Amino acid sequence: MVLNFAHRGASGYYAENTMLAFGKAIEMGCDGIETDVQLSKDGVPVLIHDETVDRTTHKKGYVSDFTFSELAELGIPSMEQLVVLAKRCSKLLNIEIKNGRSWYEGIEEKVIGIIKKYDMTHKTILSSFNHYSMVKCKMLCKEIETGLLYVEALYQPEKYCGYVGADAIHPNYIVLNKQIVKDVHEAGYKVHPYTVDDQSVMCGLIEMGVDMIITNYPDRLSRILNK
Repeated sequence: MVLNFAHRGASGYYAENTMLAFGKAIEMGCDGIETDVQLSKDGVPVLIHDETVDRTTHKKGYVSDFTFSELAELGIPSMEQLVVLAKRCSKLLNIEIKNGRSWYEGIEEKVIGIIKKYDMTHKTILSSFNHYSMVKCKMLCKEIETGLLYVEALYQPEKYCGYVGADAIHPNYIVLNKQIVKDVHEAGYKVHPYTVDDQSVMCGLIEMGVDMIITNYPDRLSRILNK
């Protein structure tokens, strides 16, 4: 079974990483929601992709320069708000820890703390392009699944996945082929490509046997999976 994960919510139609986009994705039949987490100035995990608020709000500046109350006024939700929604609607979560240019001290502990608070440990996968962060998450809570995000083609990604101690690879779909998927599965790991909006590409990935598809258009994927 291929899981349908909404990339930043139903962001093909609604403002990304907003409660509206998350709610609409659920209405469209997604299995889970993918989102991005960073920390506010006062240490609250908030859901926004960019390290600045410039692109998605009318303000300018780094996320870490605003308090949560200031970010909330800009329409940026807290991670806790989404976790509450996912729990109420029995949906899965894929939370990407944005720990790149801005290295958020203690973000892993805060994120895992919220997941545990709502008993979502077995319904959440944490991912990141920062693989150090993924190693730390496993050290903090081995029960939570982790996924390794990457853009370029990795040689024998199943071996790297084992070396890092992760549960899945989260590659750009362009670098995948059937043999890679087969090798990763035979090694005991999962394959969760992003961000797939073309329906013919979705069908190709389903044919390859991937475990999850992350898309801006969960309704398109839902129609394909329910045929």
